[in-house]
Amino acid sequence: MLEIGKKSPNFKLPRDGGGFLSLSDFAGKTLVIFFYPKDDTSGCTKEAIGFTEHLGDFDEVGAAVIGVSKDTIVKHEKFITKHGLKVPLLSDVEGEMCDAFGVWKEKSMYGKTYMGIERSTFIIDGNGIIREMWTKVRVKGHVETVLNAVQNL
Repeated sequence: MLEIGKKSPNFKLPRDGGGFLSLSDFAGKTLVIFFYPKDDTSGCTKEAIGFTEHLGDFDEVGAAVIGVSKDTIVKHEKFITKHGLKVPLLSDVEGEMCDAFGVWKEKSMYGKTYMGIERSTFIIDGNGIIREMWTKVRVKGHVETVLNAVQNL
């Protein structure tokens, strides 16, 4: 179980546009990681657009933002193009990063249970320490809450 004040799990995953991103790529910089269930669904689209719209604000305070789901790079790129997203999206098809961050959970909808990503966000400082985390995120107002937390680090 991850805790505020503890070291973040390492990761290295493929990203949209080619290449990989890893925790070490953000050494010395604050990193916001938002995990979301699925590309191009209503809540996930609102969240990704929200982070894109505030990317300049995060940049002003020296913070990078990345999104992670189990969708493929091809799906990520279609999602980015369709909605004009500017946030890098990582593909965790195997679920290793989702497991490491504890966001792969049993969920239920309409009486059916299934496994999926629990919408969650983490702030990791430049030394790789978890500074803040949110689970079971509600999209409305969340990006602003995260931005405020980053500004107050």
